[in-house]
Amino acid sequence: MSDVKKILVTGAGGFIGHHLVTYLKKQGHWVRGVDVKRPEYAPTDADDFLLKDLREPSNALAATRGVDHVYALAADMGGMGYISAHHATILHNNALINLNTLEGAKQNGVTRYLYTSSACVYPEFKQTDAAVTPLKEDDAYPAQPQDAYGWEKLITERLCMHYREDYGIETRVVRFHNIFGPLGTWDGGREKAPAAMCRKVAIAKLTGQTAIEIWGDGEQTRSFCYIDDCLDGLTRLMASNHHDPLNLGQDRLVTINQLADIVSAIAGVTLGKRHVPGPQGVRGRNSDNTQLRQVLGWEPRISLEEGLKRTYVWIEAQVRQQVATTR
Repeated sequence: MSDVKKILVTGAGGFIGHHLVTYLKKQGHWVRGVDVKRPEYAPTDADDFLLKDLREPSNALAATRGVDHVYALAADMGGMGYISAHHATILHNNALINLNTLEGAKQNGVTRYLYTSSACVYPEFKQTDAAVTPLKEDDAYPAQPQDAYGWEKLITERLCMHYREDYGIETRVVRFHNIFGPLGTWDGGREKAPAAMCRKVAIAKLTGQTAIEIWGDGEQTRSFCYIDDCLDGLTRLMASNHHDPLNLGQDRLVTINQLADIVSAIAGVTLGKRHVPGPQGVRGRNSDNTQLRQVLGWEPRISLEEGLKRTYVWIEAQVRQQVATTR
């Protein structure tokens, strides 16, 4: 893949898609982005940006026309609060997006198609303990995702497999484990845990609060992967010959309470924790990176502390601006 390609990134108005467009442009590729919205926090670097709703088949056909590769990131999604409260909407919207985009790619002769799945495909019964055993790719079956978001991801993984077998399109499937970084949603209800934590700490710091709220007891566990490592892993997987789903994430497990303490230390403040009712998702989730190391000869390298430092600096600047405008 050292030669220049024409590449489509769906969901290019979102967090990972926006970063991916810039990353691919730096590699010298021609890039088209498509989304129902433009990136919120910085202009896109795409050569061509289409404001189109991929739930419409004609839009997916137009978006995939004339490109060699597709990175399929478009999705109706958000943090645990949003995912747990909008099952029907998420399943309906994401199924349409992915059915249309993959079919459009097939009709337009796209040679490689990378689908971004999620660790949400893993069964709930394997994630009931905070000290969770890291999840291997084979653990997805027998299937029992917790939410509609995970069920749709799993179905589209199967669709990619069958399109490769039946139509010859080279599909790749990656399972993200909590990707975070700057230029992502940090408020409004769709933000993920690292961004929400950075926002809460920044608001407390700038307004003189002494504590932040945490949903549940804060002992639920996750692993978190910084955006730069995500982009590196994505392009490595696209260039590989690996067809089966592959985890992409860090394998360092931390509690949400620990996450709060790390962000507070970065901000230079000491804050108490108020544990309140709220959606928590599964009790524990971590990535088994054995196959990632075997397939790509690589794994994420940026530490949680370094990634959070970069993210917090950006989010604090957003919060400062917001606080200033409300005074």
